[in-house]
Amino acid sequence: MGKGFAHRIVVLYAAASPILKEFGLEQDVVGVTRRDNLFPQAVKVGSHLRPNIELIKALKPDLIIAGSHRAFPEALKKAVKAEVFYYDPRSLDEILGEIKALGRRLHREKEAKALVQKLQAKLSRLRPLSCHPRVIYEISQRPLKVAGQRCIVTAIIKAAGGENPIKVRRKHVLISPEEILLFSPDIYLYQVGPMNKNPIPPKQRSYFSGLRSEVIRVDELSFARPGLNAFSAALKLNHLFEKFCQKRKNLKDNP
Repeated sequence: MGKGFAHRIVVLYAAASPILKEFGLEQDVVGVTRRDNLFPQAVKVGSHLRPNIELIKALKPDLIIAGSHRAFPEALKKAVKAEVFYYDPRSLDEILGEIKALGRRLHREKEAKALVQKLQAKLSRLRPLSCHPRVIYEISQRPLKVAGQRCIVTAIIKAAGGENPIKVRRKHVLISPEEILLFSPDIYLYQVGPMNKNPIPPKQRSYFSGLRSEVIRVDELSFARPGLNAFSAALKLNHLFEKFCQKRKNLKDNP
């Protein structure tokens, strides 16, 4: 597949879609998951964990972009008889690496290089902090899940100058309210979106009556997808953390 030739791409992980748009491949994406609205002309082919294989086969893709081997195992790969690119970055550096790899695969090296430079320029705007707030990120209220060390959110928090005290090496960690209170986080972020629909604000929950954290609501799709959004999210958190550190300093200087 070279530049100037038509591609037929099915995207089963929406985090990769903005990258393809930056590459100028809007007309080449023929299939997407049901919550991916970036390419209106593309056929909806189910969810990233439950794709409709018959629909995908009918689209005759040259390339399928999947989120992980668990989401799209070898048996499905054989069934569709198409090349599969696994997009599953766990850090901002890995996102940049995946952009370069996709650029090579789709003969968009020039566009990939420009995109990487643009994202690196965003990171250069991160400001050093006078403190490193301990931050817990709520994935869902019911059941209560938070971001673990393998979640992209943890990488975003780290890039922004904070620390996730949950050291479990998983994406999502089931946890009790009592455990969260024992961590005494400085900041409690809770997402709102498909994985956490209409959550009760944390400080209105009876089990969090002892929560002394600063609580901030964030948009799930802006934070929890390991894509271009992660760089803007890091800048936003860096600004919030800077204000938190300044507030803490003012309290120490003026007890």
